Amino acid sequence: MRPTFITIHSTDNTSRSADALHHALVMNKGLRSRHNRTGFLTWHFTVDDHSIYQSLPTNETGEHADYEGEGNRSSIGIEMCVNRGNNLDSTIDRTAQLTAKLMRQYDIPLDHVVPHMHWRMIRYSDGRDLGFKRCPRILLDGGRLGPKWSTFMAKVSLYAR
Repeated sequence: MRPTFITIHSTDNTSRSADALHHALVMNKGLRSRHNRTGFLTWHFTVDDHSIYQSLPTNETGEHADYEGEGNRSSIGIEMCVNRGNNLDSTIDRTAQLTAKLMRQYDIPLDHVVPHMHWRMIRYSDGRDLGFKRCPRILLDGGRLGPKWSTFMAKVSLYAR
């Protein structure tokens, strides 16, 4: 894969132990999904307030956005941790820095940094249209893009300079 997008997610896992290391270890052990081509959920980076773990090479297709669609075929997936005890502001800032670094590395324009909800999800196993997932929840306002997403994108833009 040659990445042309970066897809931003949040884990929705608030368990105190659900930090970046925990998510990276779980993914590497095999997080099963019966609805995609590989049978597993995979993404490239997991971020919390103090660390970043890379679980897939950025040239390898992940299973994080939209089953068989362009989101998986063309984007780097970044998961932000939302566990209790995690400083969300630091997690968001660290994610913005990582996103900017990846934009520079792969010449990805700012308008190709998208929330998970950008990609329509049509399930591989049965063709069912699941619509758009409201993710990354911590950057949405009432389930929609708004000031939180705009603030995040402004940080990304600042770090990308």
